[in-house]
Amino acid sequence: MSIKRTVFFISDRTAITAETFGHSLLIQFDDVDFQKVTLPFIDTMWKAQDALEHINDAREHTGARPIIFSTIVNSQIRKLILSSEAAVVDLFDAFIGPLEEELRVQPSLGGSSHHPSAGDELDIRINAVNYALTNDDGITTKNYDKADVILVGVSRTGKTPTCLYLGLQYGIYAANYPLTEEDLLIEYRKIPGVLQPYRDKLYQKEISLAEFLYVSKNIPYLNITTMSIEEIAATVMHKSKLQRRIF
Repeated sequence: MSIKRTVFFISDRTAITAETFGHSLLIQFDDVDFQKVTLPFIDTMWKAQDALEHINDAREHTGARPIIFSTIVNSQIRKLILSSEAAVVDLFDAFIGPLEEELRVQPSLGGSSHHPSAGDELDIRINAVNYALTNDDGITTKNYDKADVILVGVSRTGKTPTCLYLGLQYGIYAANYPLTEEDLLIEYRKIPGVLQPYRDKLYQKEISLAEFLYVSKNIPYLNITTMSIEEIAATVMHKSKLQRRIF
């Protein structure tokens, strides 16, 4: 029987960093059944107290200490969360100290004008996700000039979730276009006309019937058979040399 533990991802912002970091560690423990809870925008003492009660209730209900991945900046809120009956992995405690010692610069622990505010980041995410939805599956091609990347592939190869992930996680404007059976026939095997002006933005995903098209037109592609959406998105970002708009 697998071990069951409750895991909290807590942040005074979106909690995406806590989730991403925590998940990358938790997947190393196959024999543990993690019950995951995300608590974003814990940015007041009142919200922190409510979160603390939630954490301690989980401890009482399960009989095991919950695990917390925290990216909370506010020192008072962090102190309150650290007082919980849980095992806390505080990303700031773990990494800010060594960086401060190496850089010999006092951290601001609140961001600065060099980085987007939480509100700005939210706007970037929303706009990028809306772009992915509006330009999904070749519904319209009139906005392709605004695309950072255009995923091209046959149906059911993960184009839509990858575009949404690129928008939500990186702020990337990603459109996608489906290849039809006609596109893959030898006599028609060519880049669809609507995509011709945007060749430098294309990124294709491979199945055996489509590989010839990708190779012959010198357009990058990848085999996604064993890849997660996160891996696909990260590969597209890296191979296409795209710069993320949010962190």
